[in-house]
Amino acid sequence: EVCAALNVTVSPGPVVDYLEGQNATLLCHVSQKRRKDSLLAVRWFFAHSSNSQEALMVKMTKLRMVQYYGNFSRSAKRQRLRLLEEQRGTLYRLSVLTLQPSDQGHYVCKVQEISRHRNKWTAWSNGSSATEMRGVSRHPVERGAFLGISFLILPHSLPFTTDLIVVSFLQSS
Repeated sequence: EVCAALNVTVSPGPVVDYLEGQNATLLCHVSQKRRKDSLLAVRWFFAHSSNSQEALMVKMTKLRMVQYYGNFSRSAKRQRLRLLEEQRGTLYRLSVLTLQPSDQGHYVCKVQEISRHRNKWTAWSNGSSATEMRGVSRHPVERGAFLGISFLILPHSLPFTTDLIVVSFLQSS
């Protein structure tokens, strides 16, 4: 029964759009733990595209210590990342501060359920979920990054006609 699946969900997703300079928040929801006394190890990975290699960014250990890895352990990147446990054992928040175009890509939350068994740490279950962050560009139109258009369709007083009003573009000033 070792290594059954945890239910892990990342939100927002499956794709989320942000603008350069904004702060992004990704939530990793965990449910269906197998043991009440177990602890969770939460890891966030990053890949520039779905075809590229995932790199471990940050980890919250089973003892709730945060560790940074690889390029993400460098001071400039580490200062822009925050991993917090919002609700004990169920909700973890990854914040990426002051977004840059290089932050576009796939973010994967991988969770492992661990507890002491016969005097050693044992993994009981695993789960993972992902989201894609895109459109992190200060000037999306100039760089060709389509960030979205909002439309509002209002009923017209005559039957079978509508007025279409463009409400907004996602752009930064």
